[in-house]
This record gives sequence, C-alpha cells and structure tokens, in this order.
Amino acid sequence: MNIAILGYGTVGSGVALIIEQAHTPFTKKLHVKHILIRKGKNKILSTMCDDIHTILNDKDCDTVVETMGGIEPAHTYILQALKSGKHVVTANKAVVAKYLQEFIECAKENHVKFYFEATTGGGIPWIEGLDKAMRIDEIDHIYGIFNGTSNYILDHMERYDADFDKILKEAQSLGYAEADPSADIDGFDIRNKLRISASLAYAFHVPEDFPVYGIRTITKQDITYFKHLGYHIRLVAKTKRQGNKYGCVVEPVLFPQNEIESNTKNNYNVITLHGKTIGDLKFYGQGAGKLPTANAIVQDMIDINENTTRFETSFTNQMHYDKSLCLCDYIVRTSPKAFGAFSDCSYTLDTYQGCEYLHIKKVAVYLMHQYMREVMKTDPNAFMASIFEGENDD
Repeated sequence: MNIAILGYGTVGSGVALIIEQAHTPFTKKLHVKHILIRKGKNKILSTMCDDIHTILNDKDCDTVVETMGGIEPAHTYILQALKSGKHVVTANKAVVAKYLQEFIECAKENHVKFYFEATTGGGIPWIEGLDKAMRIDEIDHIYGIFNGTSNYILDHMERYDADFDKILKEAQSLGYAEADPSADIDGFDIRNKLRISASLAYAFHVPEDFPVYGIRTITKQDITYFKHLGYHIRLVAKTKRQGNKYGCVVEPVLFPQNEIESNTKNNYNVITLHGKTIGDLKFYGQGAGKLPTANAIVQDMIDINENTTRFETSFTNQMHYDKSLCLCDYIVRTSPKAFGAFSDCSYTLDTYQGCEYLHIKKVAVYLMHQYMREVMKTDPNAFMASIFEGENDD
C-alpha cells in the first residue's frame, strides 16, 4: 500500500516512524510515498511535497492519512482524496465530528474506505470495539474519560494536593496541554469525541448543541472536599438513549473510590459502552500521544489493506434530543444567594473550610447547565460536578 501523509507534525511523523520500523508482516506492506507540507517549508525528505494535487493525481497512491488538524483545508482535502478514489484515514476529531456523515457517504459513493479510529481514545481500539458491539446490540449508554490532558490535571491535583494552574503548566511542559488549553479544560475536545461516538451508536449525526462544562474553575479545596466525601473527580462525556430520544453531556463527574474511573491515572482514558447482551464493556489505555495515536492510524491502514470492512453506518435514524432524559445529583460550589437567584431547585447546604457547597438531588442535566451559566455571571469562580450512580446513572 502506497501512502500519502498530510502534515508532518507529532502524529504524522509518528505514523512515518512506525512504517519505517516495519517490524511485522503487516507494517512491511505499507510504504510512505508522499508527505504533504505547507508551502514555503523546507523539503527535508525526498517524499515531501507542497501541492495536494501531486498526491491526488498519483494513481499509485492508495491511501491518504490526514494529520493536519483543524477544519480547513482538512475537510476539502479529505473529500478530494475520497473522490479521487483513495482511502482516507484521519486522527482529526474536529473535522470528523463536524462532517462525519458527509465523509462516510462520500466514501461509499466512491467505493473507498474512510476510517478514523485515532480520533477518539488515542491508541484505544474504541471505535472498532463500538462498531463490533453494534453488530449485536443496540448501544443505549456511553460514558467515559475521553481526554488525557484533563485527566492528568485532575489526577495530579488530587495526588499532590496541588493548585490547578501549577498542574496545567506542568501538563503544558510535558506536551499534554497546548499553549491555549481551552479545548481540553473547557470540554470542547471531549465534545467532538462524544459526537463521533454517539453518531455511530445512534446512526444519526448528533449535533454539537448539548451541554458542556469544564474544569477551568476547579480548586484544590474542591478536590479535598470531594475526597472527604469519598469521591474522585474526572471530566466525563456521557450519552444515553431511549428509543428515538437521546441526551448528551460533558461535565465533571464524582466517582466512588472503587470505580475504575477513579483509578484512571495520568493521561489514560477509559470509555464504557452498554448493550443489552454485552452489558458494560470498558476500554482502557493511552488516550493520546504521538505513538499511541499513530498506532491507531496504522491499524486502520492495515485493516484497509487487508480489506476489513467496518462502519456500515447509514445515518437514517430520526433521533430527538430530550432535555429531560438525563437526571443527576449535583454538588455546586457557590453561595445559596447566587444559586437561588436563578433556580427553584431544593438543596442541602454543607460548609467546608469556609466554602459553601450545595447538594442538589435529581435535576435534569440540561436545566442544571442553564442554571450554572446564570450563576457564573455573578459568581465566575463557581464550580459544579454531578455524582455517578453506577449502572443506574442517568
């Protein structure tokens, strides 16, 4: 298989490295023929080019690997490659979340494959596992830790009794967090991964307009309080389905100490699906990083080369977002005055080391996020987290 890699950053260079090492009979069948770089950059390798048409017009190039990131020109290049009769593999979660249905339908029309394992869960075979589970079961529940950066921050704040800003800087120095960490700490990266997962599970391209709340305002004292209650906190994506209704949310979740999520350390991910016959099925591993992500890309290329069929999804279901489908208990750090001004929810008040924490029972997730948006206009440092309830968690 002759391959063109679009972009030669962290992930693109990782793909090239795995192929160059070629330790197995499967990887020895792969050959990098082109590497697309930006115009004006030095072509330090003979395979490098700066014109996408060099790749599109090469009939010997079988597969395009997109590792550029962002929406454009990635979206355009992926469509051009598919229409040129080339398979496409990508790790670009943002463009796949936005254009998943278009890409899959374009691939079918042009009798090629579009694979995207590396978009969600890094090196974890999550998409493949979800696809296999769907051959038997209707998936009615997905939840998990989808982002290694946020997990690293929360885990290390907890383990080392450290402030948020200190651990964020540490994560940035290690390359886990970007200079602008917004996508990770505000939950937008996880939102893209949840959209991809739920869209596949429900055969419906899930839009992005569901509640998202991140960890930007969490404090060391919050974590101490949650530990005092017997909880560990993680930033989690959740989706639930009942018939043709679904709910999605990204928010901090409090897990009891014995749950796997509580013991997921550093930048690891753990993702759970639930089906009628399989029950809960968990996927654990490296959620990000150069070689784990590149490994997932190379796995996709091997599957294409071996003519393995996946993703028979056709987005034919008519699903409806139900604001009342998901209910949770919450703990909110703010004053009763700030919360009461925007909510008629009943709560109990607990004061811990001078901070006020409101314990709220069974409120609709969508409504709770509306309340918090109003609360944070008057109390911008407020924080909230829902409480995990095991198999009955909504």
